[in-house]
Amino acid sequence: MLDCKQASQLISQSLDRPLTLHERFALKLHLFICEFCRQFSRHMQTLRVAIKNLTGSIENNDAIEMSSEAKKSIADMIEAHRPQL
Repeated sequence: MLDCKQASQLISQSLDRPLTLHERFALKLHLFICEFCRQFSRHMQTLRVAIKNLTGSIENNDAIEMSSEAKKSIADMIEAHRPQL
């Protein structure tokens, strides 16, 4: 059985890589009984979506005063470093 520290590590790792079958099962079991880790998991998913949406909003935001090349460069760097969905 995972403790909260192990569960939070797996939640974070799941954003960067696919979890093994054993890891997924252990995490689901822990999340079933732990409200705090379920909340942490929801927050991580919200951040993931926000980062994904941020990429497009930088390039298309005229309120940001910088060259379109700079905007594209920033958006490309965000895209390169975000977890794959």
